[in-house]
Order: sequence, then C-alpha cells, then structure tokens
Amino acid sequence: MKSAEEIKQIAIDTINHEANSIKNLANYIDESFINAVNTILETKGKVVVTGIGKSGIVANKIVSSLNSTGTYAQFLHAGEAIHGDLGMISKHDCVICISCSGETPEIKLLLPLLKTAANKVIAITGNKTSYLAQESDIVLCSNVQKEACPNNLAPTASSTAQLVIGDALVVALMECKGFTANDFAKVHPGGALGKKLYLKVSDLYKRNNKPLVNINDDIKTIIYEISSNCLGVAAVLDNNKLIGVITDGDLRRMMSKFDDINNIKANDIMTDAPKTIEEDVLVVNALETMRKNSITQLLVVDKENNYIGVIHIHDILREGII
Repeated sequence: MKSAEEIKQIAIDTINHEANSIKNLANYIDESFINAVNTILETKGKVVVTGIGKSGIVANKIVSSLNSTGTYAQFLHAGEAIHGDLGMISKHDCVICISCSGETPEIKLLLPLLKTAANKVIAITGNKTSYLAQESDIVLCSNVQKEACPNNLAPTASSTAQLVIGDALVVALMECKGFTANDFAKVHPGGALGKKLYLKVSDLYKRNNKPLVNINDDIKTIIYEISSNCLGVAAVLDNNKLIGVITDGDLRRMMSKFDDINNIKANDIMTDAPKTIEEDVLVVNALETMRKNSITQLLVVDKENNYIGVIHIHDILREGII
C-alpha cells in the first residue's frame, strides 16, 4: 500500500514527465506541419480523422475541436472503415490517420484504399519509419521517449502528444482562417462560453420588474418599492429623468444615521450618479462592472440615458456565467 506522500509524488512525476514530453514536440514542428495546415485549408471537402483505441479517442477530440473552430471534420473508426464506413470519405476529403506505432493493423489495411482514392493523408505518429509514415503524404511526428506508465506500456505521454499536435493544428487553422470570438459564439450558443460571447443585458433585464420612485416619495413608498420587487434597489426619477438610486444598503445606513425617518424623502438618502449600463452591452461586461464596483445590480438605460430596468448579479449567475 502506497503512502499519501508516495501517491502524491507519483502524480507529480507523471505530470512532469508528460509536460517534458510535450515540450519536446516543438522540435518536430517543421515544414511538414506547415504543409499539413495548408493541405487542410485547401481541402474542398471535410477533414476525416481516424484511429483506433486510445488514438481513436484522441481523433474524436480533434474532430470536435475542428468542428467547433470552423473546420468541418468527421471521425472515422479505423476498424469500422474497412467494414463499410469507408463510404463516408469523398474524393474531396483529406484524412488524418493517428497511430503511435504507425503499424496498427486496421490503419495498414485502410491506407492502400485511401491511396487508391487519391485522398491526401496526414499521419500523426510516433514512429517516422513506420508503415503509416512511409505511406502518408505528410508526417507529423508525435514521438515521446517513454510513456509515463512505469511499465512503458499504457498510452500516456504518447496519447497526450497526439492530442497536443492536434491542438496545434486546430489553433493554426483558426488563426489562418481569422476565426473570431463572434464565430465561436455561433457554434457554441448553449454553453457558458458561448453565452459570454453573445448574451446581452437586454436578454436578461426584461425578466425583472422596473422598481422606481420619484424624488419626493416618502420612506414608506421607497421601502415598499424596493422590497416588493426583490431586486434590492430602486431608481430615483425627477421629471422622468434618472438622477439617483436607492439600495437596501442605503436603507440600512439611513436607520443608523437618522433618529426620525418619518419625514425622509428619496432625495435625502439616494446615491447620486448611479452605476448604469446600456441594454446592448454583453452580460459578461455587466458582471465585470459589478465586480469592479462591489455591487450586485446595475440600472439599465437606453441610448438617451432613460431608465428602462435592472439587471441583477443573480440573473447572470443563473446563466452559468461566473
């Protein structure tokens, strides 16, 4: 049985080993990598990524990353390819084959068929003298000296290296295509990442009530307006113009400052120049403003600075944006 310190050291050694293996990959980035990027950019069809076992899992991740960053890609299981799935590859596609050894039987069966169909083949392999490397048009080396596995058997550093080479391709393609944050949002509309890029204040504040008081309203009216709308705030208007804000914090400070509150008006306790935000601003920017000013809500205004509502930090957190 390993001690707690021994287990901790195993984890640290594994991380350091894989980090060093990945760092060494930079030495393999050469003209072949440039050719691979240009080949994909020039491909009229899709990018088919194939592998089996751990390499197949890596291939699936690369496909997902390509699709989410503007490069149409599809995964092909190397074993299923020779039993009918080869039909998914068109003559306009290029193929990325992933195999650490480069001698995977399924890949060796698949390669002659790809060559016959004249598809461009990009290899990601740890063995530059392998069958896969010899039969591919472009070879990207993912060699590691040793696996993190103590027996040097389980794919650990080698599969991580494949993944990093794939990520390098993805990022290079994004840069070459000019793939922007707005492009990213279009293909990630449901997740928190996408929401940060497209969700606007106008999408959230309309769900809330619009608490407001006039400059001469009494304390009873103020307390009722703030408490009944459950937003902890009320805008203060004078002739329909926004001039201040009263928060539940202002009410607490009022109780300690004034002995007699019966004659207090909104003008007596409001904060001048309230923090506001326009409705077409991104929600993530609204959150940043709240954090910067240590507040939990913002008054929403239109282009003419007319008060139109409130956005609360809870509205933003409910969307998963933190």
